[in-house]
Amino acid sequence: MTNRFDPAASDSRWQERWDAADSFRADSASPKPKSYVLEMFPYPSGRIHMGHVRNYTMGDVLARYRRMQGFEVLHPMGWDAFGMPAENAAMEKKVHPGDWTRQNIATMRAQLKRLGFALDWSRELATCEPDYYGHEQALFLDLFEAGLVYRKESEVNWDPVDMTVLANEQVIDGRGWRSGALVERRKLSQWFLKITDFAEELLDGLKTLDDWPDKVRLMQENWIGKSRGLQFRFKRAEGGGEIEVFTTRPDTIFGASFVAISPGHPIAEALGAERADVAEFIARCRQGGTTAAEIETAEKLGFDTGLEVVHPLDPEWRLPVWIANFVLMDYGTGALFGVPAHDGRDFEFATKYGLPIRRVVAPSVGEANAAVTEAEIGAGVAVNSRFLDGLATPEATAEIIRRAEADGWGEGKTQYRLRDWGVSRQRYWGAPIPIIHCEGCGAVPVPREQLPVVLPEDVSFDVPGNPLDRHDAWRQVPCPQCSGSALRETDTLDTFVDSSWYFIRFASQPSDKPFDRAEAEAWLPVGQYIGGVEHAILHLLYARFWTRALERIGRLGMAEPFKGLFTQGMVTHETYRAGDGSWLSPGEVRRDGDDWIHIESGQPVTTGRVEKMSKSKKNVVDPDAIIDRYGADAVRWFMLSDSPPERDLEWSIGGIEGAARFVQRVWRLAASVDSGGSGSDAAIERKLHKSIAALGEAIEALQFNKAVATIYELVNAIEKAKPSATRDEAIRTLVKLVSPMAPHLAEEAWAMMGGKGLLVDAEWPSHDPALLIDDEVTVAVQVNGKLRETLTVPRGSPRDELERQALAAEKVARLIGDASPRKLIVVPDRLVNIVL
Repeated sequence: MTNRFDPAASDSRWQERWDAADSFRADSASPKPKSYVLEMFPYPSGRIHMGHVRNYTMGDVLARYRRMQGFEVLHPMGWDAFGMPAENAAMEKKVHPGDWTRQNIATMRAQLKRLGFALDWSRELATCEPDYYGHEQALFLDLFEAGLVYRKESEVNWDPVDMTVLANEQVIDGRGWRSGALVERRKLSQWFLKITDFAEELLDGLKTLDDWPDKVRLMQENWIGKSRGLQFRFKRAEGGGEIEVFTTRPDTIFGASFVAISPGHPIAEALGAERADVAEFIARCRQGGTTAAEIETAEKLGFDTGLEVVHPLDPEWRLPVWIANFVLMDYGTGALFGVPAHDGRDFEFATKYGLPIRRVVAPSVGEANAAVTEAEIGAGVAVNSRFLDGLATPEATAEIIRRAEADGWGEGKTQYRLRDWGVSRQRYWGAPIPIIHCEGCGAVPVPREQLPVVLPEDVSFDVPGNPLDRHDAWRQVPCPQCSGSALRETDTLDTFVDSSWYFIRFASQPSDKPFDRAEAEAWLPVGQYIGGVEHAILHLLYARFWTRALERIGRLGMAEPFKGLFTQGMVTHETYRAGDGSWLSPGEVRRDGDDWIHIESGQPVTTGRVEKMSKSKKNVVDPDAIIDRYGADAVRWFMLSDSPPERDLEWSIGGIEGAARFVQRVWRLAASVDSGGSGSDAAIERKLHKSIAALGEAIEALQFNKAVATIYELVNAIEKAKPSATRDEAIRTLVKLVSPMAPHLAEEAWAMMGGKGLLVDAEWPSHDPALLIDDEVTVAVQVNGKLRETLTVPRGSPRDELERQALAAEKVARLIGDASPRKLIVVPDRLVNIVL
């Protein structure tokens, strides 16, 4: 026994003991109730960061706690291992993406193991391995055969440097998120999953997710974007043909100033084929990306086609047809009617090109002719709108839809912002799409017996673009139907597909199919899912869709994959800059009084904002270095203790040192057990049972900072107590209570105190409900309604005793003097009010 806990020796010793005992292997056949705890699996970028540590520590505490409660716990780990960073590394470092990825996985696995996480490593998976993505290809074919997969030509965001399609979220300020290149619009044949078929189900399902944050449910609801409006047709004035539009504000139809069509609209393309000026304008529009954010902020560009349409409610009213860069072919009908007075984008466009701006909605009829100086997008009453005048926006909307349907020029329609999921990516490092293209037979699924379609290893990244397009030996294959010459699909799947079902594969891993339904459903849905709010929309929405799609085709009997969701805050750190503006890491600076200086040069350093840890700003802290110095448990403790888990946590050396000191305090208490104390201590017994109850409630609610505060209070109370048998028992129980958060310390202390077996196998302590009720209460003493004193008395003290003590209290007696109270009001166990 030593006076100090030695994490350098203890951490590895207990990690080896847990591994040898296979402590955290989940048994699907166990009769115990099941609990599935999962943190979002990481991308193997090279090293774990403190954000990973915080995320996985939270899940680990819950998993260990549930295990001690008697649950069979599934707490797995894997790697979201496909994607562009590996290809970028291949180009920069002249290595194969697979080698780079697997080396990173080995490094990060070792780092995670140093933290002692209770993970079932027997279920580890990496999405880049054929034994994972081969099953993904099988599921893709299941959806293809069910009619939930299709191929079409569509406008995409094209990164000309990475030479791949980007999702809208991967375009930042008009540039590719990794290359920084200006994004272009291109038309490509892409594979899509029919997520729009599930739009209403996905919306309704949000109502059942009571254990999700409200903000995440709202974000998904807004992304799906259900709206009721009018789809109608403008007739071409020159005769023949129509232009169809959809609007959520049909009440503004009398404010129409123009019709705008997408550069990809058939009318625009037909004009472009005939006129060089139109073709030039369309080419200019395609230099921008397709994201909603970029379209809103980009300069509005238009081209007057010279065409006109007829207003559906006035045959004499003509509207000009413009081609506009802010109208996308893949959204709605690829056309809209502009109402500049009541839409910010239309107002900007009309102002630039001198188009009419007509007010048709106002707060009141009396303000019908007020000047329009900016777009007024809110509801109100219809003005300057003929038969609609005076109607509130909902009534005006209903009336226009009624007339359109009655007269046959439009119909009311529910529409969604959500678009089908384009899953094609023009890159090598992804799961090959299992389709073969034959000139005679079309798109033919790869036969099941030929799965997995494995990526070829002998590829080169010397030339930009997808190496699969240049790999003839891999690409050229016979058609499965006619045996003629055919070509493999060279697009690979969006990595969001990989993460849309990995939680199912964790639950069941047969070699001959993606999962066994019965085994998967025994674990699913995931009881508690933990991860960053940055995944609130796409990953979670796609995973919900994928699960519902598998339910629809009979592969699963459940719709929602994640019962509980928790989004933790980020880990942040102060930033530092040298005199030349370059970023400095925390290890390159030191404090000098109230200032910071650069260690190497001795020059002053400018401190910046506290921001999310990032490699670009060098405000990162290496977990390995901190574990080397303070041990795994101090790191875990600090991650849990300093702020509510849903908020950002600011890293500080003072915080980690405080955590390390607390670890030693618990160790010293454990070392003091059996130091000669005897007898009982009712106060410590009561404090212990209150702590057990409060700690369990805090962990269940994922309020880890409150759990830590409860432990601190218990330790303080035990340290102040005199030696006794009760105190010794409280310390033994304390060691169990800290074990989910500081497991190495707990195991070492348990062994030192003579505990039997591994503490990780122990039961969670129970509490006596009777001891949660205090024997003593605090009673307020008021004089004429103002608080003057408090009394600590036995619960249930009689009225006359409360009156006697209140009147005898020194402050009260001094205040009353010789006066006689007119009245005494007594509320048992709470209040005595003396009225003079």
